[in-house]
Amino acid sequence: MNLGKYIWRNGKFINTEDAQISLINHALHYGSGAFEGIRFYATKSGPAIFRLPEHMERLHYSASVIELDIPYSAEELCKTTTELINKNNFKSGYIRPVSMFGEGKMGLNPHGSKIETFIAAWPWGKYLSDAPIAVGISPWIRIHPKSLQCDAKINGHYVNSILSSEWAKRNNYQDALLLDYEGNIAEGPGENIFLVKDNKLLTPSLGTILAGITRKTIIELAKNELNIETEETVLTPDDLFAADEAFFTGTAAEVTIIKSVNNKQIGSQKNEVSEKLKKLYLNVVTGKVGKYDSWLTKD
Repeated sequence: MNLGKYIWRNGKFINTEDAQISLINHALHYGSGAFEGIRFYATKSGPAIFRLPEHMERLHYSASVIELDIPYSAEELCKTTTELINKNNFKSGYIRPVSMFGEGKMGLNPHGSKIETFIAAWPWGKYLSDAPIAVGISPWIRIHPKSLQCDAKINGHYVNSILSSEWAKRNNYQDALLLDYEGNIAEGPGENIFLVKDNKLLTPSLGTILAGITRKTIIELAKNELNIETEETVLTPDDLFAADEAFFTGTAAEVTIIKSVNNKQIGSQKNEVSEKLKKLYLNVVTGKVGKYDSWLTKD
């Protein structure tokens, strides 16, 4: 993995090879940290980071859930991120900001541990596939909303996603779909899901899912550019199998069309709406649709 020459850590740019943490680190032992995943794209006017302020605001929200007070504002983290991309001369790729409880204390209560905050970036291509993918319904359900704060990106939460992703690979699927505690559709291990039915978008309501920034973007683009409304509602596996189309959305996954679920083909696979949204999204993030330039941070 090419992390470039620099990583930003606790207020300073340091050489990547010097970016080390203690083995007695609270987040390493207990998952007590918050993170974000952010993409940046090559545009005619240089690298552009997609919806950077919203990501950093969500990082602060996620950290607050575990009472972690990040010592840098969202604005400071945004400025630092653009500097990191420029210092490493990256054109496109992925950004990973993390804030976590570090060394200084063991035991489940993290207070008293040093707070560590860092930002790393690297060039990264497709996360899933450009072609439609095969998905399986995971035997692992999405975390219960009364067990953990489902809309926060907490490091430890993602063991749930790891189990589902590993299950999918063992069973020859390219990704998994998790149901919620009531047996309704929730999301993928790292993606939100949309169905297309009768030229309308359907997506699970908030409550047991991450309020994805790409999810929000697709809802806005569908309405503004394609005159397609989105209904946020309860969806069952039967709704999925009756859909005309289905696709995942996420910062890493972007728009990834779903070919089949549990080896059952979804719709006719013409994917007319999904393909339009996929193309539109990629045009927006690469700066080819000027009206959305406010979503791009370029310097």
